[in-house]
Amino acid sequence: MSLRGASVFVRCDDSGAPRAEGGRVEIRYKQHDGRAYQAGVRNLTPSDDKTVYGDEHCGNAERVAPKKKKSAKKGSKSSKSSGAPPVHQEGAIIVYADGACSGNPGPAGLGVVVLDGGERAELSEYLGKGTNNIAELTGLLRAAERLAGRKTPIRMYTDSKYSIGVLTAGWKAKKNKELIVETKAAFAQLPDVEILYVKGHAGIPLNERADELARVAVEARATTGWVSP
Repeated sequence: MSLRGASVFVRCDDSGAPRAEGGRVEIRYKQHDGRAYQAGVRNLTPSDDKTVYGDEHCGNAERVAPKKKKSAKKGSKSSKSSGAPPVHQEGAIIVYADGACSGNPGPAGLGVVVLDGGERAELSEYLGKGTNNIAELTGLLRAAERLAGRKTPIRMYTDSKYSIGVLTAGWKAKKNKELIVETKAAFAQLPDVEILYVKGHAGIPLNERADELARVAVEARATTGWVSP
């Protein structure tokens, strides 16, 4: 496939579809350079050569981890232990979406936070009776609907492995099929979007805020619409 103009080998299944986890897939720049990288599936485009090679074509490789930022002071806590937010891509629209449910199924709601340049928008929406998975998916759908047609890179963060699985990793869903199709269609209107996993209830401020907005919707049985705090 092609990644920003460069031809790369992509880990795929027998049909040639990228084998993604959390919206990212293993790539190799050369056949036998011994290094494996991760790339966002949305950043990959098909190339003229659609040949599917066996695993032995590139052989084993060491996965190259992203460079970590150096701690400002000796003894400072890492992002994992402090609950610090992930490093956001410069210039990208940042989205945090979450869902909540009182009982499963039960009264359900969603919360979304969008950072678009210098502007911030929040949504707290009550969905009525539903499941946590429905709430999580609908949160991502609402964000995609709001940003439809935007060409700016969009990075959406969710603590729902289910949503990432059914939207980007090829999970076969037994339920919520119509909602999944609708959400995928909304994402298709975004030229550069990635869904990224973030650990829930880890003290990450924007994710905690999205969770709060979802819980408020359930408790109040009310929808605010999009507001600017």
